[in-house]
Amino acid sequence: MIRKRIVFNGRVQGVGFRYLTRRAAELIGVTGWVRNELDGSVTMEIQGTEEQIKGVMLSLKHMIIKRGRYVRIESIDEKEVPVVADETGFRTRY
Repeated sequence: MIRKRIVFNGRVQGVGFRYLTRRAAELIGVTGWVRNELDGSVTMEIQGTEEQIKGVMLSLKHMIIKRGRYVRIESIDEKEVPVVADETGFRTRY
């Protein structure tokens, strides 16, 4: 089990990106959260196996191609962070 903090930069706010992210995470069955940041980026903390996290990122990519025509990711910054014990579900933070 690992946890990653992933920051998406580009046109990722006001275009349904958090919804797509949450949907991808729920389909794969990982835990964590996603939120908009004041600088226009979106941060996600995601917890699961390395394979599950890769699956979420791949699923998100396909969802953006299929439904997220206004989303434009310019860069992704990713780092490992400590695992959160007893976390359940994946939610949107405000």
